[in-house]
Amino acid sequence: MPSITIRHAIGLFALGMSVLGMPAWAEKADRDKPLLIEADAMRHDEKNLLTHFTGKVVAFKGTMVLRGARMEVQQDKNGQQIAQIWAEPNERVFFRQKREGVDEFTEGESEMVTYDSQADVVTLVQRAELRILRGTVLADQITGQKIVFNNTTEVMTVDRPAPGTKPTDPRDQRVRAVLTPRKTTPVTAPPAPHSALPALRVNPSATEGKKP
Repeated sequence: MPSITIRHAIGLFALGMSVLGMPAWAEKADRDKPLLIEADAMRHDEKNLLTHFTGKVVAFKGTMVLRGARMEVQQDKNGQQIAQIWAEPNERVFFRQKREGVDEFTEGESEMVTYDSQADVVTLVQRAELRILRGTVLADQITGQKIVFNNTTEVMTVDRPAPGTKPTDPRDQRVRAVLTPRKTTPVTAPPAPHSALPALRVNPSATEGKKP
């Protein structure tokens, strides 16, 4: 059955990630950083605490970067934010964030991206693609219709389209993942300590009275 196939694929993916010992998805400090947004235009509704941004939107939150065509930020009375960003037709939103404790970045694209600051969850929807870069080298790549990664629990889920829907890209019919093994530095045994050379002993009787 299709549902069993998808669950099995996601289970294998989760197993592979745990075996690789991958670090946290994102910098922990990013969650508490302010959300900085640049756009061509902005409209703020103070009564509903809803802000609209349109035109070449770029958002920054610590190491997180989001780029798209338009964005909505809904804020609650406690200051928590849910940001949604959409791409132009036939384009995709770009997402990038540094990973905790290593020289690695999570990078992705989809038609719409949602970031929930309270849950610290990023969701990529429609033609979703996620890449892990180790430095500048592509290591892992995951594609699906919906990718959700929770920075708090460090759990990722990947889904294909719901039954009966027709994805815009035939590749979205199945979840696909390419996972590169993490290289480990071979452990070499420390060199054996040099044994002390025996002291040179000179017999005085053998050299006494002889010229050098």
